[in-house]
Amino acid sequence: MKTLDLHTIQTFFKKRNPEAHKGHHGHALLIAGSKSKMGAAIIAAKACLRSGAGLVTLNIPKKERQAIFAAIPEVMIAFREGNLSLEKFTAFGIGPGLGIDKSAERKLVTLLENTKLPMVLDADALTILANNSKLFSKILPNSILTPHEKEFDYMFGQHAHNNERQQTAIQKATELNLIIVLKSSQTFITNGNQHFQNTTGNSGLAKGGSGDALTGMITSFLAQGYEPLQAACLGVFFHGLAADITLETQSEESMLISDVIENIGKAFRKIEIKDEELSKKG
Repeated sequence: MKTLDLHTIQTFFKKRNPEAHKGHHGHALLIAGSKSKMGAAIIAAKACLRSGAGLVTLNIPKKERQAIFAAIPEVMIAFREGNLSLEKFTAFGIGPGLGIDKSAERKLVTLLENTKLPMVLDADALTILANNSKLFSKILPNSILTPHEKEFDYMFGQHAHNNERQQTAIQKATELNLIIVLKSSQTFITNGNQHFQNTTGNSGLAKGGSGDALTGMITSFLAQGYEPLQAACLGVFFHGLAADITLETQSEESMLISDVIENIGKAFRKIEIKDEELSKKG
C-alpha cells in the first residue's frame, strides 16, 4: 500500500499551462440536487470549479434553478426534464442530493447507458446501486465509487471494521473493474491492484456536505484529463489538505465545508511552493 502524501501527489500533478484557456481544462457534468437537497448540488459544483475544471454544468430540476443562479453564477445549468446531449462533456459525477426515487434511478440508468467515459458515483447514486445490484454491470470500467462506511456496507454487506472493508474493496474493485474510494478518517483508495492510504484531513470533515465536495473535486480532475485513479487520489488528498488548512482559522467543531472549498486554492499553493523549492535546489 502506498501512502498518499505530498511526495506521491507530485509524481502526477500537472502544472497549468499559462497560455491555456477554459477549453483546455475540461467540461464536467454534475447530476445532482433535488427538492430540499439543492445544497448538495451547489457544494459539488463549487468544489468542482475550485479544483480547476474549465466548465461545469449542473443538471438539476427546473423548479430549483433560482437556488443556483443566486449561489454560483459561474456554473451552467441543464434542466433534468429535458434531453441532454452528453458528447460535449469530459467527465460526469452523479449522486449528491439526487434522490432515490424512480426518476432518479432512470437518470442514473440513462447516464450509464449513454456515455463511454468513466464517472464518479456517490451518495444517492450508491443507494440506487445497492437497491438494484444488476446496475453494477452497466458501470463503465474505471469509474469511481465514493462510499463512506455505512454506504459501503449497504452495497457489499456488513463488516466488523475497516480492515475488513478494505479487503472487500480490493476484491470488489478487481471484480467490477472499478475504483473504490472508501471514505474514513484515513480514506483508502484502490483499483484492485494499486492501493493508497490518505494522510490529509481531520474530523472537521465529519459533517454534511463533505462527500458532495469530494465528488465535485474528483469529477473536476477527471474532466481535466487525469487518469481515474489519479483523479481519485488528487481529489481525496486536496480535499483533506484544504480541511487541514482550514484549521488555521476554524476549529474542527466549527468548520463548514464551504470554508474548506474556499481553501482549495491554498491547498494547490502548497504543492506549487514545494515544486518551486525543489526547482531552486535543482
